[in-house]
Amino acid sequence: MLHLAPESLGFALDCAAQAVGAVRQGAALPAALHSIFVAQPEGVAAASRGAVQDIAYRTMRRLGTAEWLVARLVRKAPPPHVAHVLACALALLADDESNAAYAPFTVVDQAVNAIGARREYAFAKGLVNAVLRNFLREREALLAEADRDAVARWNYPVWWIDVVRAAWPDAWQAMLAAGNTQGPLTLRVNARRATVDAYLQTLREHQIAATQAGDHAVRLDTPMPVDRIPGFNEGVVSVQDAGAQLAAQWLGVRDGMRVLDACAAPGGKTGHLLELADIDLIALESDATRARRIGENLQRLGLHAQVRVGDAGNPAQWHDAADQPFDRILADVPCSASGIVRRHPDIRWLRRASDIPALVDEQRRILEALWPLVKPGGELLYVTCSIFPEEGELQAQWFGNRHADAVRLDAPGQLLPAVARAPADVSAGSRAGQSTGSSLDHDGFFYARFQKR
Repeated sequence: MLHLAPESLGFALDCAAQAVGAVRQGAALPAALHSIFVAQPEGVAAASRGAVQDIAYRTMRRLGTAEWLVARLVRKAPPPHVAHVLACALALLADDESNAAYAPFTVVDQAVNAIGARREYAFAKGLVNAVLRNFLREREALLAEADRDAVARWNYPVWWIDVVRAAWPDAWQAMLAAGNTQGPLTLRVNARRATVDAYLQTLREHQIAATQAGDHAVRLDTPMPVDRIPGFNEGVVSVQDAGAQLAAQWLGVRDGMRVLDACAAPGGKTGHLLELADIDLIALESDATRARRIGENLQRLGLHAQVRVGDAGNPAQWHDAADQPFDRILADVPCSASGIVRRHPDIRWLRRASDIPALVDEQRRILEALWPLVKPGGELLYVTCSIFPEEGELQAQWFGNRHADAVRLDAPGQLLPAVARAPADVSAGSRAGQSTGSSLDHDGFFYARFQKR
């Protein structure tokens, strides 16, 4: 048992350090945090959850800097947990004053308490105290030195930095910086229940500041828990990035259409499609546990789809020979998730360069399997939440060259993270392949739309 008050910063630092250690062992951050919370005595997780999550996510965004500082300030590598506590504390102390969440002396004191509370690491209390105080004394010089190291400056693996720099030579720095910010809380207004204007009025009545961020999108000025968002529990709004909301809009569904949402979990795009038209929709997901989340989200919205469990790349598992072809297919395929790192900062540390060719092959396998299911005159919308060209424009070009009956139509093309404005000519082709450079605050996505002759 960890003898720290669950509401203390020391407790939060210890739990966040456990999460960092789990990520460094290959676990996704949300899963690591969940395991830590459920392992606590009843009530403890609720008291500490917000602070633990905040520190863990801050550390993921500054992990390159924090680990560089640990290596620079500690002569002999400490035990992993001690190093991870130091990394969490240094990530907080390295924040500039406008972003600082805690007073420096509090961070030092509570990091020492966190180490001292664990008997097996109590010997390292003096080390932690000395390292953090040394950092504060030499903070500016150390951070300036860290800026000369690519990983410490940008907080991404070297291979990731190299790929982004090569793909987007005019925007790579802004793109990397965008991934180190916290994304806004954007809502999708259920078109069956309200308009954006009406919902903005509801928010004003609750004294919640917000602005319109798309045809059905509203961005809150200040994030808040979903149970405090007016109308969320009643299905009036859902949480969905403004860039992700373009999928349902560009698929162009109309009443009476037969539609497949492939790789559908957790069901955000499924719900949006059903909000826009009365359609016969199959929501497909390969993972049974994740497929259940589709049903849960649709239940909140008061909507219905056929939820099927199966591999989108193997229609024999879920598509009967007697089934009719589809008017529209949304192929939101597995990808690197490189476009959503500001919301999932652990992704950069979990991905490997070798993952990208494997993902490209998987995307092609799924596209090849789905294309025969599109009826003549029907459309397939290819979507990834990636900023890597191999998963975006190059993949779309491969598909168009491979299928003579595929006509490429207008679509957003490559959406870069909103903080990183794209030059007007970053993509090949005219309207079919262009980058939008949108003024909306969104994550990074790629969209390509094909019609079957």
